[in-house]
Amino acid sequence: MSEETKKIFTTEEVAQHKEKSSTWIIIHGNVYDVTKFLEEHPGGEEVLLEQAGKDATESFEDVGHSTDARELMKDYLIGQLPEGEAQVMAEKNPNNWAKGEDQKSSSWTSWFLPMGLAFLASMLYRFYIAPQSQAR
Repeated sequence: MSEETKKIFTTEEVAQHKEKSSTWIIIHGNVYDVTKFLEEHPGGEEVLLEQAGKDATESFEDVGHSTDARELMKDYLIGQLPEGEAQVMAEKNPNNWAKGEDQKSSSWTSWFLPMGLAFLASMLYRFYIAPQSQAR
């Protein structure tokens, strides 16, 4: 769905779709119809039904979904919130709304930094601490 052709849904319209037969959620101002994905969701359908009809941005980001999951979301995108409503939601919890696109770059750095520090610590031990211990 291109930016220009996205259908606009209000939060009131989304709130009407909170049943197993029609399950919509909002993530980062976009509206997703996840009804057909309920049974396929790795966390179980209960997780999605709990967020049905509401803004699920915080819950979505707290779980730390993979790049593949973020790509899969595109299949369920049906529209977006009006700009004003999306702005209000973003202001309520700016930290989770800011993660949307930045999540891709932070996912590899979340393991790269600890691995780099572990490597440095092992080199420090091997070349400075271990030789001094053997000299005693």
